[in-house]
Amino acid sequence: MRKRKQILAAALAGAMAFSLTACGKTNTAAGQTESIQQTESRGQAEPTEETADEANTASEENENGGTVVQTTAGLVQGTDEDGISRYLGIPYAQAEERFVPAAEVTAWEGIRIADSYGPISPQGAISGLGQAGNQDGTDNNSQNLNIWTPGVNDGEKRPVMVWLHGGGFSTGSANEEGYDGENLSRSGDVVVVSVNHRLNVFGYLDLSAYGEKYKDSANVGIRDIVDSLEWIQDNIEAFGGDPDNVTVFGQSGGGAKVLALMTSPYAEGLFHKGIVQSGATETMGVIFNSQEASTRLTEHILKRLDITEDNIEDIQTVPVEELETAAMEALQETGEELKLPAALGGGYSMDWEPVVDGDFLPTNPVTEDSFAEAGADIPLLIGSNLNEWSGFFETAPIEPTKELETALREAYPDKTELTAEQVDTTTIRLPLLKIMSHKADQKAAPVYAYVFTYGNSYHGAEIPYVFQRVSGSGEEQELAEQVSQAWINFARTGRPGAGKIPEWEPYTRESGATMLLDVEPELVYHHDQELLSILVPDYEY
Repeated sequence: MRKRKQILAAALAGAMAFSLTACGKTNTAAGQTESIQQTESRGQAEPTEETADEANTASEENENGGTVVQTTAGLVQGTDEDGISRYLGIPYAQAEERFVPAAEVTAWEGIRIADSYGPISPQGAISGLGQAGNQDGTDNNSQNLNIWTPGVNDGEKRPVMVWLHGGGFSTGSANEEGYDGENLSRSGDVVVVSVNHRLNVFGYLDLSAYGEKYKDSANVGIRDIVDSLEWIQDNIEAFGGDPDNVTVFGQSGGGAKVLALMTSPYAEGLFHKGIVQSGATETMGVIFNSQEASTRLTEHILKRLDITEDNIEDIQTVPVEELETAAMEALQETGEELKLPAALGGGYSMDWEPVVDGDFLPTNPVTEDSFAEAGADIPLLIGSNLNEWSGFFETAPIEPTKELETALREAYPDKTELTAEQVDTTTIRLPLLKIMSHKADQKAAPVYAYVFTYGNSYHGAEIPYVFQRVSGSGEEQELAEQVSQAWINFARTGRPGAGKIPEWEPYTRESGATMLLDVEPELVYHHDQELLSILVPDYEY
C-alpha cells in the first residue's frame, strides 16, 4: 500500500482558482491528450515553489472557473458547475502492459486539464445478454477516475462516496450520464468519485501458470480498484474529502465489486463502508470463480488463439476484437464443460469474475458459516428491487394457489396488481438474503437491508433516485430526496435514514428487518419469508 503523501504546501491553499468556458461530457478519451498541458517525467510530483507560483499566476488570470488541485502526480484543473467542481479522467495508475498490475502514474509538469472523460476498458459480454459492446474509446490503460466535490483546498473533510459501475465484471464504464455525481455531491455535501478499471478478459484472464510476470493476472481488474482507493487515500483531502470516511457503493456488477473488496485483505483500511445495490447472483457475488474453472478457461482461450507457453507474449498483441471473441466462445465452452450455471438466465455458462486464488481473494464472500473475514468490520447497506429481471428471461409459469395469493398480499399489501411472476426470487433477492444473513452472522459491523418497490422496480430502477437525477413527478422527486439522503447519511455516519424514512434497524436472521423504499417507506420484518418459501421451497440461506 502506498503511504499517504502530504501533498499540499501552504502556498497552494486557496490560491488555485482557474477559468474554463465549458465542461466536456463525452464518454471517450477524445480530446484528452490535447487537454493535457504538460510534459511528462518519471516519479511522483511533489509541491514546489514553482508549482505554487504557477498556480497563483493562473488564478489571477482566471478568477471564476475551475480550481487547480495538486495531486501526487501533478496539478489538475477541473471545471465548475453551479458550485460543484468536477474533475474528469484523472489517472490513478497506468497499465503499461496487459494482464499485469498497473504501475504508478507518470508524473507531469504543468497543469493537466481534467474536463473530459478518460478511456474506458475494452468491452466484453455477459452470459445471456448478447455480444461484446463497441470498442471505440477503449484502452487497456483505463485506470482513471472522475470527481465531483462542493469544495477543494478548503480544509473540509467530507464523506467520500466511490461509485463502481454495473455491467458485471465484463462491460460498462464510470462515464455514463446516469452516474454523473453533481446532484448527489451538492445535496449531501459529499465528494463523489467514479472509477474506470479493466474488465472481462483484460481484467480477469488467469495467466498465472505461464510465468512469474503474470502471477497476479487473474484479479488485475479488482487490483485496479484497489489502486484507485489508494490514490483516494493519498489525494482526496485536496478535493475536500475525508480519507478516513470512504464508502464504496455500486449497482449490479458494481455491487459485486464491493463484495470482492470486502473479501480481499489487499483492500483493508482503504474504505470504511459498503453499499450493494442488486449486486449479486448465486454465481457472481455469493461466490466468485474458482481456480480450477479459471485455469480451464484460460486453456480454452489460448487454444483458440494458437498461443502456448512458448509464445505466451503474443497475448500482448492480439487484436481486442479477436481476443474478446475467443474469450466469449471459451466462456460458453468452459461453463458447459464444468456445468457452471449462468449468472443470468438458464443453462450453463461462465462469466468473467474475480478468482478465489487463496491470496488476493482468500475465500468467497459467503463462507460456509459466515462471511469473508476482511469485511467483518465494514458496515453494509444491501438490497434489491422488487421486480429486477422478472419478465426478461423465459421462466416456467407459476401455478396460482390460494396460499400463494395470501402470501403475496401479505408481503406487499399495497401492490394490488402485483403477480407472483413479477417478484424477483432466485436471480437476486435470495442470493442477497444469503449474503446479508451470513454477514450478520459475523456479529461484527451492522447490516442494513432494503427492497426498492416503487413503480416498475426493474434492475437498475433505483439508480436515478440514488444520484438524484429524477426529472419526473413531485412524488418521484420526493422519493429521490429520501433515497439519496439515506445513502448519504449511511456514508456519513454508518446509519441510513432520512426525512420520512422510519428508524432503520439493522438486519439479523432473527429480525429480518428490511426497509421497503417507496412513496411511504416502511420497516418490515421477514415480510416476504412465507412468499419466498412457497416460490422457492428448497432454497437455503
